[in-house]
Amino acid sequence: QVQLVESGGGLVQAGGSLRLSCAASGRTFSSYAMGWFRQAPGKERDFVAAISRSGASTTYVNSVKGRFTISRDNAKNTVYLQMNSLKPEDTSVYYCAIARTSRVWPVGEADFGSWGQGTQVTVSS
Repeated sequence: QVQLVESGGGLVQAGGSLRLSCAASGRTFSSYAMGWFRQAPGKERDFVAAISRSGASTTYVNSVKGRFTISRDNAKNTVYLQMNSLKPEDTSVYYCAIARTSRVWPVGEADFGSWGQGTQVTVSS
């Protein structure tokens, strides 16, 4: 049973930065693509970014390109989301996710099968 535990959320002013972390256990981490999603109050969960199992390939939703960076450390079974130039509209609960199937890339939203409990990010104006 895979476990994903996010951390690093908090309250930040617009223009600030946060770094989210997600520690994974229960699978061979380096065999799976990983992703980040977010869900604002009253809205559906949306895809934010994904990274291939080696870390060589990444993909982002247009609204965060140039501001957010996804990365991973396979030795630590951890995926990160560096968020810079934060905007109030980035306020959401952020979830990390792991692909359903190993060795798959590229991945779409439907390819992710398990999520963590989420971490709240609040950006004040």
